[in-house]
Amino acid sequence: MTMNIPPTAAVLPQAPRDALMPAALPAARRDIAPLLLVPALMLASLPLVGSVSTWATLTIAGLAMGMMIFIMASGLTLVFGLMDVLNFGHGAFVAVGAYVASMVLLPLHGALEADSLASNLGALALATMLAMLVTGLLGWAFERIIIAPVYGQHLKQILITMGGMIVAEQLIDVIWGADQIPLTLPATLQGPLLVGDAAIEKYRLLVLAVGLAVFALMFLVLKRTRVGLLVRAGVENREMVEAMGYRIARLFVAVFAAGSALAGLGGVLAGLYKGVLSASMGAETMVAIFIVVIIGGLGSVGGCFIGALLMALLSNYAGFLAPKLALVSNLILMVGILLWRPAGLYAGARR
Repeated sequence: MTMNIPPTAAVLPQAPRDALMPAALPAARRDIAPLLLVPALMLASLPLVGSVSTWATLTIAGLAMGMMIFIMASGLTLVFGLMDVLNFGHGAFVAVGAYVASMVLLPLHGALEADSLASNLGALALATMLAMLVTGLLGWAFERIIIAPVYGQHLKQILITMGGMIVAEQLIDVIWGADQIPLTLPATLQGPLLVGDAAIEKYRLLVLAVGLAVFALMFLVLKRTRVGLLVRAGVENREMVEAMGYRIARLFVAVFAAGSALAGLGGVLAGLYKGVLSASMGAETMVAIFIVVIIGGLGSVGGCFIGALLMALLSNYAGFLAPKLALVSNLILMVGILLWRPAGLYAGARR
């Protein structure tokens, strides 16, 4: 039995299979130039410092300081990039976190003085968790009461958040007193660890580990979870996220509370680093925090991380090589980065 095939169908050419497949999207180019800045700065400073042991000590100290600044600034860079909020009261959470931690560390001085790493870290962990819980809750209340009425009004945001900072400092004096509170490092974290001729403080190694853990956790949350996807989408295009049915306001509250909790964690680390607490310690860090946020790029955690390390390392090297230059090294770094990339190292927000 034969089938009648229409002549037109018999002569039609078959379309190539590849032509029917959708064209592959071009792979996004990875911008690695900012990643090279930190190792380049470290290597460039080595011949200037001269001594390898001195260079290693300065480098570890700078990295530890950079980690503390990153922890305090990481929450603000998300708040600034996602919510477009100029929160000059962010430093208040740094100070409150340190003072709340002192309420645990001072009564547990026996555990801190014990020659047991587990006992020391247990007391620190308890104080840190309480500080982050309290500052997270205060951040939630601050956003609902202070920030929410002034969204999109930058001048009012600056005025009202600076007012909140002043009020917070006065409340700290009322609750904890105007006198400075001394904090001592745990026994097992005191003193240097000798690596050849280099003396590296043990506490700085702990700060390095905590900073890397915070960065890794934030990176995984932002890149591998649904919440992180919404945060990144909100930074890029808030209106699109709202049009898809997501309540961006709830996301704002969660981000603000998380950023406040991170500021509290940074306050605990900074308080132990300095060895003394004062109500103005948060305000003293705000200039450095905003410089890091601007250098890194609004909404970019990776840029914030690199910017914090660059600023702390440059300040340490300059303080050793040219002490007078160290006073303005942060501003020189910011001007240089912005001349190279006006939107920061990794611009996370396009406004």
